[in-house]
Amino acid sequence: MPDRDIREALGLRPVINVSGTMTSLGASIVVPEAIAAMTGILPQFVEINDLQRKVSPVIARLTGAEAGFITASCSAGISLAIAGTMTGSDLAAIERLPDTTGLKNEVILQMGHVVSYGAPVDQAIRLAGAKPVIVGQATSAYRYHIEGAINERTACAVYVVSHHVVQYGLVGLREFAEVCHSKGVPVIVDAASEYDLRIFLDEGADIVLYSGHKFLGGPTSGIVAGKKEMVRNTFLQNLGIGRGMKVGKESMLGVMAALQAWETRDHAGIRERETGYLNLWRETLDGRPGIKPVIEADPTNNPLDRLRVNIDPQEAHITAWDLADALARGAPPIIVRDHEAEHNYFYLDPCNLHPGQEKIVASRLAEELDKARASNEIIATSLAERNARRFAGLLRWPD
Repeated sequence: MPDRDIREALGLRPVINVSGTMTSLGASIVVPEAIAAMTGILPQFVEINDLQRKVSPVIARLTGAEAGFITASCSAGISLAIAGTMTGSDLAAIERLPDTTGLKNEVILQMGHVVSYGAPVDQAIRLAGAKPVIVGQATSAYRYHIEGAINERTACAVYVVSHHVVQYGLVGLREFAEVCHSKGVPVIVDAASEYDLRIFLDEGADIVLYSGHKFLGGPTSGIVAGKKEMVRNTFLQNLGIGRGMKVGKESMLGVMAALQAWETRDHAGIRERETGYLNLWRETLDGRPGIKPVIEADPTNNPLDRLRVNIDPQEAHITAWDLADALARGAPPIIVRDHEAEHNYFYLDPCNLHPGQEKIVASRLAEELDKARASNEIIATSLAERNARRFAGLLRWPD
């Protein structure tokens, strides 16, 4: 951790992130190689398209793609890649978007993949001027759903890999791509938070999109990788809707450095350290009334585990969401992974901690649970009011 914490000077809360690679918290700790590369390029001028040419073979080497480039985010990559399937290299059509008159403009997406990663994934489709065609049901989709949706207006299909999506009952990527390709439909994979940089192209994706600022530890950015012609058509959208999604020289070079650092990263050593954090937290919570800590594997097969903290409010004297909020309000603030807190559990993610912070997390957990047990009443506030407060705060911003 740096000796000087700039957050104090800015009046920002010094949060400790055990939620994961969340954009709302700044995504991840940027690796030193990326920081050095960004610092080196910031005072200099470069020809941006040539810099993207330098990044392309690095992306190709790590992903197995034919080409690649950097954009503003994975979400931007979804819109641009879809746009590329609609316009091809037609520069006039690129300038007309989001007007898709005369173009194929339908995009197939399984209903169980229609999720929000901070914004709805189907909105990223509509931003390009395309029309989402949702197939199947929330927890079931079959080959015939995809086959029945493909027609002369189909531009492409999108497949989402995320812990947010339904993890059962849907068509897997390999079969999804097989069906689409049999009808001449390209497949775009949103793999923003995924660790494996090669598997999705191997399983049939034509373009795969990664976050540059999550597991890779680069600056805020998105990586577009895939077949050369499709990547080129996606890149050309920078002459149109991509202008508002542009990325700077520092992000391009920072991601390139992060990718190169990924090749030499001690992945096994990192996993070993994170396992130590998980064991510390589990030992801290074991035996506490109403608390059941369980180490669980990542649902999309990323090579990492998290601690699921199951809470019985009657015994612990607090609900999962109230404990999450207490941790977030405290000193220092601890932000947990509480997407499913209404089921009375949350997760602790070990992948974004500075040395020593794991002990602070353990101490704060014990502190808040002790307070709750000392309460004569069960701490159980309204979930609806909790959600209302969150959006009320956004609607008051910047006040």
